[in-house]
Amino acid sequence: MTETPPASKISPSIDFDAPGKRWGALVLAHSRDDSAWGSIRIPIGVIKNGTGPTALLIAGNHGDEYEGQIALRRLMNETPVEDVSGTIIVLPGMNFPAVRTGTRCSPIDGGNMNRAFPGRADGTITQIIAHYVTHHLVSRADLVLDLHSGGKTLDFVPFAATHRLPDTALADRARAAAQAFGAPVGLVMLELDDTGMLDGVVERAGKLFVTTELAGAGSSTASSNRIAWRGVRNVLRHVGILAGEVEPGEAPTRMMDMPDASCFVTSEHAGIHEPLVDLGEEVLAGQPVARIHFLEEPGREPVVYHSERDGLLIGRHIPGLVKTGDFLISVAVDL
Repeated sequence: MTETPPASKISPSIDFDAPGKRWGALVLAHSRDDSAWGSIRIPIGVIKNGTGPTALLIAGNHGDEYEGQIALRRLMNETPVEDVSGTIIVLPGMNFPAVRTGTRCSPIDGGNMNRAFPGRADGTITQIIAHYVTHHLVSRADLVLDLHSGGKTLDFVPFAATHRLPDTALADRARAAAQAFGAPVGLVMLELDDTGMLDGVVERAGKLFVTTELAGAGSSTASSNRIAWRGVRNVLRHVGILAGEVEPGEAPTRMMDMPDASCFVTSEHAGIHEPLVDLGEEVLAGQPVARIHFLEEPGREPVVYHSERDGLLIGRHIPGLVKTGDFLISVAVDL
């Protein structure tokens, strides 16, 4: 017997169980200076055809990440209903206040959506959205695909990722789905801070979860959008929801791992960031990967940062200025 989900301040304008394809909105009342009886309307789409598994596809968890937002709009608009066996729920701008302003966090309450899960029914706007997604959407899903990229401050070699899980069967299924995505890299990713992430909510519920980092730098490219578009459809084909065969990428997916915190290099200084290695290059343990130049002390020797291990430079800081505690690079190793 299916449990009744807890009450939410969000009301859907859409029937998730009716056959066919439709766009609607998740409606959340939001009284503010410019609209006393206003609301936030978060776009949501559904394609349902017959029986089969349910996929929840999410983008805009952070508002300045674009490949997923583009791919999910395309998927919803271009997918024929007859090509679907089951249900696809498309949430192309989950943190819609942040999506509208192109910011990582909500301009309303400052909330980072991917640190707000499982949310609160009586919380801030960000927490209310997270609560609805947890209890009214994730609860319906067999598969959750959460599409991220680097936003304005990070850039990545595009990858699809999973995590280490105590349920080895689920971990194997997730790794296979990440490989099916067809990005240049498939990664067993280490999260330095996983508190409040959607990832954990889905995985602890025993559901299949795949996430991505698809380039970044606050925009998208023709290449990163091709990877996202192919990858979304590939995962749906892999689990049998979308008709067709999994389409290989331009090159075989390189399966990689981030075994521990030595995969990350963090700045202990503030100043001008000079990268010494580009994305996608191989590095060696001890190799210089960045220099930090001191803004107000031009005669001072810059500080050199080194990789702690051999591997592929998979992620990097983007802005030219860094502050103490900023991420500089991440390295992945072959599985």
